[in-house]
Amino acid sequence: MTFRDFIEIIRLQFRDEKELRQSLFKIMGFYPDDISYYKIALTHKSSGQRNDKGKPLNNERLEFLGDALLDAVVGHIVFEHFKGKREGFLTNTRSKLVSRESLGKLAEEMGLTELIQSRGQSRSHNSYMAGNAFEALVGAIYLDLGYAAVMRFMKKRILTQMVNIDKVAYKEVNFKSKLLEWTQKNRVRMEFCMLKQSKDQQGSPVFGFQVMIEGVEGGKGQGFSKKEAQQLASKVTLERLRREPQFIDAIFTAKSNRTKMEEEPTMAAPNLEAEKTDFIIKQNRTDEWYSEFTDSEVTEEPEKKAGKQRKQRSKSAKNSEPSENPEISKSSSDDFDLSDITHQHVEQDREDIIAAAEAAAFAEQ
Repeated sequence: MTFRDFIEIIRLQFRDEKELRQSLFKIMGFYPDDISYYKIALTHKSSGQRNDKGKPLNNERLEFLGDALLDAVVGHIVFEHFKGKREGFLTNTRSKLVSRESLGKLAEEMGLTELIQSRGQSRSHNSYMAGNAFEALVGAIYLDLGYAAVMRFMKKRILTQMVNIDKVAYKEVNFKSKLLEWTQKNRVRMEFCMLKQSKDQQGSPVFGFQVMIEGVEGGKGQGFSKKEAQQLASKVTLERLRREPQFIDAIFTAKSNRTKMEEEPTMAAPNLEAEKTDFIIKQNRTDEWYSEFTDSEVTEEPEKKAGKQRKQRSKSAKNSEPSENPEISKSSSDDFDLSDITHQHVEQDREDIIAAAEAAAFAEQ
């Protein structure tokens, strides 16, 4: 490298730094002291830059610092601006002012996004890049010029010239309505579960709610009314839906399991034919009523029937003597012995017929 080349590089770097200082002055309202902090604040990790030691060079660490500073500085400004307002109102207002969406819009309006060093495709696909760069810028101001400079930047430049703090504070964002709209669109079940209901030290009621979507735990919220608590829980849930893909996966996995169980048949279809015939009482063919239809008087042929009647009269004549035990006689005549019932017919030979005829003749004498 020649001396002339070295001078040219220094001149280009100086020109770049001068242009960066001019751009930062338009954004912040004052010139930076140590420009190196701001270069890092405007370097996204997608650029792939590394420092002299080979370590990645990006704005993530400054983003972390700026996020904490914004909570403190904006909280202080809101506390002084809205005197006498409750904690819930102050917290809600601060949350609106330091949200990634609000900071991203501010970064675009101020022209900060044009200074970010990143891959072009990454910038177009990352909706949080601008908001992250704004937080990193706040961290750079703190490291360069101190806490007072951050307070001056946010109070004089942002919340006075660019943001109407009163309009933001009293603008009602119905997070619950937005969450209900999302659940209905995706056909998932949602409910608000009360976690607690108590009172603070001043006796004011305090409510705690949690969002449950398909049984998956969502965001939690606490407030001085049920509406406020549900609004905060809905807001946290919406933020998780935007930032946590695994949260969405868990919801739709639970939905899939539920719908699968609902579609499975719980029992077999009823047998309509059985319903039609179940009023018929099944009978045992050995019951009394059936014996009447199996009596020999109904089933036997006339010749056989006559022979049996003659035998019966003969036995009656021989056993005409009275029984010594009247109870037994009465029982034997009244009771119905099922053992006498039979469906078999015994064929009589010639000798049986002659014997029956003789017995009948003897009985008639």
